[in-house]
Amino acid sequence: MAETILFLTARGVPVMAHVGLTPQAVNIFGGYRVQGRGEDAERIRRDAHAVVGAGAFAIVLEKVPEALARRITAEIPIPTIGIGASPACDGQILVVDDMLGLFSDFRPKFVKRYAELGQAADAAIADYAREVREQRFPSAEHIYMATRPRQSEKEKRHDCTDRPHCRGAPQDSGALAR
Repeated sequence: MAETILFLTARGVPVMAHVGLTPQAVNIFGGYRVQGRGEDAERIRRDAHAVVGAGAFAIVLEKVPEALARRITAEIPIPTIGIGASPACDGQILVVDDMLGLFSDFRPKFVKRYAELGQAADAAIADYAREVREQRFPSAEHIYMATRPRQSEKEKRHDCTDRPHCRGAPQDSGALAR
């Protein structure tokens, strides 16, 4: 991993590194398990120091124990961003699908659901698919014509969308100057 980061940073590509549980390698780690417990903590710590040396500008610590996150955060000079790594990190991140309850097959311990939008999303997607199958979407209001429709002179006089006072601000109130 450090070699790839060094390759990229040497060419001016900024890199935010990721250590601990890396979802692309979840099968190598034996599933969605906490990383860095016991003797494995030293491996994670070495990885964190290696990516710093390779030029990463920040590092994501995923699903590691708080003590390890605290130690790494104290030892390295770049920001740590935690996802399931405790408040010991410099910042926090959650996957938006987890945070909004869009994915319900499993919920990691570190995820806090701020909404349960999965059922609403499922219903909206089903409505969309039905309208596409029934050829009700896209309708005329959602497509572009090859030429612009012609406006009458009266419509042109009343079409003032390019003038600020037509967008709801009173003309003489001084609201536009704020």
